[in-house]
Amino acid sequence: MKISAFLLSVVMLTSAAVTTVLSAENEINASAESYILYCPQNGEAISSREPDKRMKPASTTKLMTTLLTLEEAERDDRIIEFTPEMAAEGSSMYLGFGEKVRLSDLAAGMMMASGNDAANAAALSISGSFEDFSALMNSRADQIGMTNTHFVTPSGLDDDDHYSSARDLALLMAEALKNESFRSLTAQKTATVDFVEPKDKRTTYSNHNRLLKDYEYCTGGKTGYTTAAGRCLVSSAQKDGVSLICVTLNDKNDWNDHKSLYDYGFDRLFRYESNDSGFCLKIPCVGGNAEAVTVTGEKDFALTPDADKKDCIERKVYIDSFLYAPIFSGKKVGRIEYTLNGELLEAVALVAAEDIFTE
Repeated sequence: MKISAFLLSVVMLTSAAVTTVLSAENEINASAESYILYCPQNGEAISSREPDKRMKPASTTKLMTTLLTLEEAERDDRIIEFTPEMAAEGSSMYLGFGEKVRLSDLAAGMMMASGNDAANAAALSISGSFEDFSALMNSRADQIGMTNTHFVTPSGLDDDDHYSSARDLALLMAEALKNESFRSLTAQKTATVDFVEPKDKRTTYSNHNRLLKDYEYCTGGKTGYTTAAGRCLVSSAQKDGVSLICVTLNDKNDWNDHKSLYDYGFDRLFRYESNDSGFCLKIPCVGGNAEAVTVTGEKDFALTPDADKKDCIERKVYIDSFLYAPIFSGKKVGRIEYTLNGELLEAVALVAAEDIFTE
């Protein structure tokens, strides 16, 4: 007698659909006026204080400018000559008029030395004017979902109409980290630029992000400061497969706050990466040129739940006790379900790995 579906296995695993919610009394005692600890793997805010408050982002703005610069450099890493209209006050990679570097070198100058001159040079080289480049920045912000952000300057120097929020900057950092060039650059403690002109000029810039030295799990980030904005810091970290992003705005104790927030987040979350594509099972086949068909999972996926929920997740495999020919490779013949307290979190199709023809 045919059994419509039977349970092959049940094991306790984890799920990304578990939502972390902190009550007010569990808020981290951070010094920041606004902050967020964000997990890009599950899209959840692990802890926050006024994460949507519009504030001055200072040089954390350069996360967007650097991302746009690196994306343009991937299309055309052209040579840029530094001109007087590119000059800027404040932090600098110390470009001289008439000196030439590649567009990608300007990204290094922004991420390491927080060069306002590099940001201006990139903006004018890519868009021709600061106004057009700010339009490009804001268009990309809209695409990312940064609903409390408006960019005016490529460097982050203060302007009444230039603002962002902790949540938006976390979303920006998450987007930027998808770019391989950005991910590599932001993780570097130093970067060396070989100038195109003068040919003998070679400068090594140190990253202002102290967490790369002081916190072993830090994978990158960007500092920022103006008198009006206060100390701003966006950083990223990874431990045991869990990725986190921390943003603090107007925070006099930002380095320690980031460490404490990360320690808190890594204690709360757990990462599970499935191997469902490696699942392999032989199912009897009726009426075919083979007695059984090989079945495998269609894909792998990863989950990032609260650590205290990992023993509450069920993994169940459902498939008919036998199948009828013909069966073609890729045909869905079953499923693997992940549930929490009866709620479906993820389903992975089981597919035939080979063709079985009728006799």
